[in-house]
Amino acid sequence: MPEKAQKEEKVKELEAELSSTKKNKATNKHLGLLRAKIAKAKKEAQKSARSGAYGFFARKGGDATVVLVGFPSAGKSSLINVLTSADSKTAAYAFTTRSVIQGTLLFRDAHIQVLDLPGILEDAHAGYGMGSTVIGQVRETDLVLFVVDAAQSGNAKQLIEELRGAGIYINRKERDVRYSETTGPLRITVNRSGLPRDSVKEIFNGLGIYNGDAAIYDEVGEDELINIMLKRARYKRGILALNKIDMFEDYASMSEKLSKELGMEVVPISTLTRQNIDVLKDRIYANAGIIRVYIRPKESAQPSPITLRDPATVEQLARRIHTKMAERLKGALVTGKSTKFQNQKVGGKHILKDGDIVILVIEK
Repeated sequence: MPEKAQKEEKVKELEAELSSTKKNKATNKHLGLLRAKIAKAKKEAQKSARSGAYGFFARKGGDATVVLVGFPSAGKSSLINVLTSADSKTAAYAFTTRSVIQGTLLFRDAHIQVLDLPGILEDAHAGYGMGSTVIGQVRETDLVLFVVDAAQSGNAKQLIEELRGAGIYINRKERDVRYSETTGPLRITVNRSGLPRDSVKEIFNGLGIYNGDAAIYDEVGEDELINIMLKRARYKRGILALNKIDMFEDYASMSEKLSKELGMEVVPISTLTRQNIDVLKDRIYANAGIIRVYIRPKESAQPSPITLRDPATVEQLARRIHTKMAERLKGALVTGKSTKFQNQKVGGKHILKDGDIVILVIEK
């Protein structure tokens, strides 16, 4: 039997054991151990699957990367066409997009890479319907833009759960879990997870970790802890585009209700009539983790814009312009949201904010 098939068979065997084990206090430790073994086996199986998918992934580009995530026929291909200069195939049937379509959104001096991925299917986190490769691309993004047909707004929750099943957590603070390898037996020095200490140890043992010191400073569930220890956990910003609102009169209340249910920003749009597309562009920019600052030479009154990853320091700004400029940097005069008054003198470690005007002070 090929190695890939062997690993997939192992996953099925462990999942069968998990489903047949009764859930009660006596089996809690064993269930945690099984979940850890399943997650580890799935990771190995997905490595084998990805080996045959070379070339699917798109390299990150521009100032930030946004991926469109949705079920087939949600309108992702139409949306990337109105957001960018891409020419993605569109049709009134599913599975039009079979590979990554790339485009660039030019907005407020920023170049934002937008990727249209093949539509996610149910159980994509388990590898169905190109799920492993699609989700792999999501792991590398700066912002997830969920695209949902307004007639099927319930799909939004399912999309979020599909990503969660793959260890991708939307609009959730990264959990503080620390582990250091030692020669001594496994010790849980801090446990604020909400899980019993014995269950935590069983999870670590299931992942093959029997030695070291672990400290868990945040509340975390079993699956999330497993993903963190497997280095599979990713924490991403996400917003939702509720598409095809031209078919509904009550789309505003629909959007508000959905936003409360999901704890997520929802932008109602229509790619057909282009309603609220400019609003969506603004929200993409606001959530993509970038800032725009302006460089003003001392002898000029006209500042030049430059886009940086947020957070960004004066030193990083200087390095973005030129390495030698960063080496000769003495500080800066900054006017804007990050300072208390105009032309405030700051050092290289000063954190900039969107809209700041900066005069770099360079050693002669």
